Amino acid sequence: MAKQSTNSLSSVKPAPGYVFIEPKEATKQTTSGIYLPDSATGDKPQEGVVLSHGGPVFQNGKDVGSPAKTGDKIIYKKWGGNEVKIDNKEYIFVKFEDILAVLS
Repeated sequence: MAKQSTNSLSSVKPAPGYVFIEPKEATKQTTSGIYLPDSATGDKPQEGVVLSHGGPVFQNGKDVGSPAKTGDKIIYKKWGGNEVKIDNKEYIFVKFEDILAVLS
């Protein structure tokens, strides 16, 4: 994969039916107060911020647009999506139907 600069994140345009998300970095605290990253716990984050979204998809002739807009905080399925790494940071592409909630 070619290295991409941070400026190129805004130019990532997901395919129709997908959103591009920056996952929330999950940390867990042990009882002794030590913080563990999600890589140490094995848990995958389920929250993130929508950076961009693809165009609508059509089901039974109806336009099904993105349930979330750019900047929204969302909860998505635990094992949904496809991870990509850009500038040593992980991002994820998630299908519209894998979005469980938009947080207010």
